[in-house]
Order: sequence, then C-alpha cells, then structure tokens
Amino acid sequence: MHDLLEQFFQNARGRRQVAIEFLRFGLKVDQKAKIYVGNIELPPAKIARALGVDRRVVIETAKAITKDDKLFHIFYKLEPRAFIGNAAKELGFDVIELRADPKKKGIVAGVTKVLADNNIVIRQVISDDPDLFPDPVLTIIIDGKLNANIIKKLRELDFAESILIR
Repeated sequence: MHDLLEQFFQNARGRRQVAIEFLRFGLKVDQKAKIYVGNIELPPAKIARALGVDRRVVIETAKAITKDDKLFHIFYKLEPRAFIGNAAKELGFDVIELRADPKKKGIVAGVTKVLADNNIVIRQVISDDPDLFPDPVLTIIIDGKLNANIIKKLRELDFAESILIR
C-alpha cells in the first residue's frame, strides 16, 4: 500500500503524507471527496491543523483519491477501530507489546499459542503495518493479569527482540 501511495503521489509529498495519515487513522473518503471517521464527517480544516498542513492539501488529497479507482476502492472501505491498549489498566487488563522483525512469519501465532496454552483470554490484537509505522509493535491486550511464569515463556520466544508488559 505504501508503494502505491508513493507512486500515485510521487510529485506531491504533502498529499502523500496526508493520504498515509488517512490510512493510519482509518479515515474514509467518499465519492464527493468528503472525509469521514466512521459515519462522522470531518472538516478538512481540522484535519489540516492536526497534520500541520494547509487545508487545501487535505481537500486535494481527497479529490485525487476519488479520481483513482484503485485508491478510491481502498479509502472508501476504511474503518477506524478502538484501541484499548492505553486504557487497559483501568479495565483490569494487561498489555503485551512485542517488537520483532515484521518480515518473520509466525510471530502472532507464537505469542497467541503461549497465551492459549495457559488459558489466557485475548481481548484485542493490534499489529502495526511496518509500511505505515516506522517502529511496528504487536500489541496484545489480555483479560486479567499475566503471571511470572507466562511472562518468562513469552520472553523465551526466539523471534522477540523486546517484550514489554504493562
């Protein structure tokens, strides 16, 4: 996806950055080049202010997306998702943040196997796209608290560059 945006917006660095942020936040673009989070329309000026660009860059980015069939079909289908990781402690959940080479296979399977083998219920799994996030993290929110034995098993996973439990 990142390559597609690089190519499409090759002569418009500001628009490319805006399109990447639309993708990261799950902002939808409709046929009229209106921008939405879910079904809530967002004013281009507010988006521009948050991204540190002129509002016209936001408007022109949305218009450009509508003019390209492939990009339009991608951005029209985007949806935001709630990330509960930062509120996990208040909800009584633990958070596992794992950093590993995102090109390796079996990372999610390895971590979830350890959790499943220990009867841990997973509430949410978020895996950052390495093309959109420079330091991608696999975040797993679990129901309840991890004990020292399970933390030890997670730290023994050979693909894990770092594991943070919070």
